[in-house]
Amino acid sequence: MKSPFLVAGAGIGGLAAALALARKGIPVDVIEQAAEIKEVGAGIQFGPNGFRMMDRLGLRDAVNHLAVFPDDLILMDGVSAEEITRIHVGQAFRDKFGYPYALIHRADLHSVLLKAAEESGLVRVHAGQSLERFEDDGERVIVATREGQRYEGQALIGADGLWSKVRQAVIGDGKPRVSGHIAYRAVLPIEKVPEQYRKNAMILWAGPKNHLVQYPLRGGELFNLVAVFHSDRYDEGWDAEGEREELFKRFANNCETVKTLLGKIDTWRMWVLCDRDPIEKWSDGRVTLLGDAAHPMLQYLAQGACMAIEDGVILADMVMSSGGDLPSAFNNYQEARHLRAGRCQVTARLYGEFYHADGVKAKLRTQMLSGRTAEQAYESVSWLYDGP
Repeated sequence: MKSPFLVAGAGIGGLAAALALARKGIPVDVIEQAAEIKEVGAGIQFGPNGFRMMDRLGLRDAVNHLAVFPDDLILMDGVSAEEITRIHVGQAFRDKFGYPYALIHRADLHSVLLKAAEESGLVRVHAGQSLERFEDDGERVIVATREGQRYEGQALIGADGLWSKVRQAVIGDGKPRVSGHIAYRAVLPIEKVPEQYRKNAMILWAGPKNHLVQYPLRGGELFNLVAVFHSDRYDEGWDAEGEREELFKRFANNCETVKTLLGKIDTWRMWVLCDRDPIEKWSDGRVTLLGDAAHPMLQYLAQGACMAIEDGVILADMVMSSGGDLPSAFNNYQEARHLRAGRCQVTARLYGEFYHADGVKAKLRTQMLSGRTAEQAYESVSWLYDGP
């Protein structure tokens, strides 16, 4: 049996990379610090580019069974409650991009990847193992964990997220950039939501220095809410309990619909939104980075998961075409990925400012978007959904 690839991190990106390599006959050892392999969180939006990659992994049908396919993506004024613009994501959208737009629970997407990786027969997941250090001797990579285990492989992929230890060894650029924005997220049974708010759509209520996102999950059984606002609060990590008093204070001037939806939630989970500036180089010898470890981005473009899955598929392609020269494969991988991922990082920041505009900037936003045709709306996202 071939020497395995080592993957640090069993999140969506790490599992996508492991599965993509396994599909090409390459064994993989995934090292995960959590004692139990599972994904937490709430809903995510999943664009055509993500479906294209899942199709290549043989998982399109598995995702289809767990996803909600909205009719529209709608941008509302969170103060006046007036519609600004919408993108229809029905059949015309599918015809344009070849794949649908979906809403899916992060845990469901993760479970699909984990099940497929485990069933491949080539992926072994080692839970409860925290990467402490690694050594690349030019022929192999050796990983030592805090728990005293040792793993040896032909390469190491750092898919260990925003706070990546692998990144610090390869890049050494310190802590991520704190955006000054905080997100509160919650998922509740659809029965708790008044019927007039149960739309088969992703609706974003854009307000001054805040916004609220709503959409259904799991066939309409669940209702996902994400409230984002500007704040100088900082908690390392992303799964602390949110404070209702702060939340309602930040949305005090929003419309009644927004405040009504916020009032339906008793407990919120909170995370501080962080990212990093785009970089060109995230590989060194037999070590490379993937997903948030390579190019963490704010959530405003709804592309974090899709970009990580793209990374995994493209990385496996480069490995197979390299003739065994893994340093060259990793250089080719980052060359193929860094501009696309960097564009997503920069665009996500711009979208954040766009959604949270007030005064004249908010009026200009409405003016720019309110008269947009469906063709113009599709063209504005073709760079993203037609790739990679």
